[in-house]
Formats: sequence, C-alpha cells, structure tokens
Amino acid sequence: MTFKPRVTAFTAGTELRWLGHLLVPGLFDGEHQFTLEPIDGSRTRFVQREDFTGILVPLVLKMVGESTRQGFDAMNAALKQRAEGS
Repeated sequence: MTFKPRVTAFTAGTELRWLGHLLVPGLFDGEHQFTLEPIDGSRTRFVQREDFTGILVPLVLKMVGESTRQGFDAMNAALKQRAEGS
C-alpha cells in the first residue's frame, strides 16, 4: 500500500506523528507516532505506535496486519542496534 501521509505533530527531540489515508479519509486511516521518553541521564525510551481507524480496518488488517507488525519490529530492532552502536 502507498500512503501520502500528512505530518500532524512535530516536537524536536520528542515526537513525530503523521496521518495517512487509503484512498479517502474514513476507509482506512493510520496515525503513526514516534516518541522519545527520557528514562534517566543516559537512557531514552523509543515508542512507536500506529492507530488504525476506518470501516476497512478489519479487512485490511486481516490481510496485512502481521506483515505490518513484522515491519515495525524489524525497524525497531535496526534502530536499537544502530543507537547502541553494536
């Protein structure tokens, strides 16, 4: 699937959020959010979240939900490896 998302929130060093639609709003919408949460002076928690809404959500997630989750997991693992320098 190809989306042309619109950035809905940006706070440097804290949050990036965008919203994409499949064809028209209300069919299948995905709001993706990345946040950075300080844990202590040397550690930060990265949170990636996607919220889906719209009348086609059950159908679309049945078809691509697992591969979507796997893609998010792979991105998170690569980011962790890069951030930790290993």
